[in-house]
Amino acid sequence: MTLFSLIIALLVEQVRPLPVQQVVLDPLRGLSRMLVERFNDGQARHGRVAWWLIVLLATLATAVIYFLLWHVHPVIAFAFNVAVLYLTMGFRQESHFFTDIHLALRMGELDRARSLLAEWRGGQYHEASSSEVARLAIEQALVAAHRNVFAVAFWFILLPGPSGAVMYRLARFFAEDWGRRTDVEFGEFGRFAQRAFEAIDWLPVRLTAASFSVAGDFEDAIYCWRTQAMLWPDRSSGILIASGGGALGVRLGMPVHESGEIVERPEMGAGEEADADYMQSTVGLVWRALLVCLLLLALVGVAGWMGG
Repeated sequence: MTLFSLIIALLVEQVRPLPVQQVVLDPLRGLSRMLVERFNDGQARHGRVAWWLIVLLATLATAVIYFLLWHVHPVIAFAFNVAVLYLTMGFRQESHFFTDIHLALRMGELDRARSLLAEWRGGQYHEASSSEVARLAIEQALVAAHRNVFAVAFWFILLPGPSGAVMYRLARFFAEDWGRRTDVEFGEFGRFAQRAFEAIDWLPVRLTAASFSVAGDFEDAIYCWRTQAMLWPDRSSGILIASGGGALGVRLGMPVHESGEIVERPEMGAGEEADADYMQSTVGLVWRALLVCLLLLALVGVAGWMGG
């Protein structure tokens, strides 16, 4: 059931992308504002209480609902799995930016590619070269594939029903909504949310990087992972970008023109300059890595069935 739930949710999302902003993010932002208003006094411990209250309760409630539906009928529980995965994955919401940027670069429409990249990542890229645009898009796609597909699938497999997918999605949202705020009035409220997400994402990040390595140039991916990841400001993203760049044989990171200045960044990956061809290769790498994960899940399921 786990494997089929993942496959069907992925297929449904590809055919009919979820309007994530309206269906998922807007309600979560409303919930976030309510929690901040009621709990935030600038102290980290109240942020911890608020985080546990919503994330733990939502995770437990999802598991309980799944078990109740399973006792009613397994098919209903299966449909619940698919529905929750559809709400928590949302890779298609970001992949269309990547596809449009790729197409714009293919057509020689650099200004359009820059505008799309700005809409996707934030910032301005009026002076970015085509290689810089391709490089930034590949980096964004590697991280997005992990956070919207691979990590959600990992926790979905590990915890009962779709409770793991709910836990990861909420933890990621609060890490982004609370953990990155630095204004004085917000105080230390978001510190626990950031640290909790880092702990939750620690193993999935490394499994995704391993999948990239298996699906691409294994030796270069592992070498880049080991020697470059720690140079990136965000260690988790660094692992994904370094291993992905090594697996693809493309150079990522490096200085880029962003918001009117040159942003210095370490070199990641290895090989050739990024371009539209490597963007196409990135799509292939992500799907091969996903296929590797699904195949391993199928083998585990078969082994469990034969052992039973």
